[in-house]
Amino acid sequence: MTDKNVSISKFLSLILRHAPDTIGLTLDKNGWADVATLLERAHAHGKRFTLEELRDVVASNEKQRFAFSDDGRSIRASQGHSLKSVDLELAPAQPPDVLYHGTASRFITAIRAGGLRAQSRQHVHLSEERATAVSVGTRYGVPVVLSIQAAAMATQGHVFYRSDNGVWLTDAVPLKFIDFP
Repeated sequence: MTDKNVSISKFLSLILRHAPDTIGLTLDKNGWADVATLLERAHAHGKRFTLEELRDVVASNEKQRFAFSDDGRSIRASQGHSLKSVDLELAPAQPPDVLYHGTASRFITAIRAGGLRAQSRQHVHLSEERATAVSVGTRYGVPVVLSIQAAAMATQGHVFYRSDNGVWLTDAVPLKFIDFP
């Protein structure tokens, strides 16, 4: 991914997940923004990129953080919203036996005290692949990968969702379902 694409991706993460109002953009209840309006408002706020560059960022993002609507006129973040008003309309899904959560070592004491919580986001993010969790944890410091007993959680009534880009989501992970390294 080019430096410009990384910059556009970070901008989209901010705008489509957390702060659309910083450029005067409105998301619908499911997190969708009109592409033409996004481009116009971004340009008006000094962030210039073309529709083709936007398409390239969405297509080339290895984590598929963003998605276009079927007609290509709207765009949204696949998950990770701090905006409580956004409902991605994900259907509950049966998770695999084990999922992984990547975090930094400095957060382990807090997790041991109270489990995993969504913090400022809507959900706790989990992955099927240990390597993905390592990558996530590395972004925040020295990585630690926690194994989550997801099927056992689901059996006890905890609800899981799978985002369009394959990230598993749940409201919280109680301590008894976390295996520490």
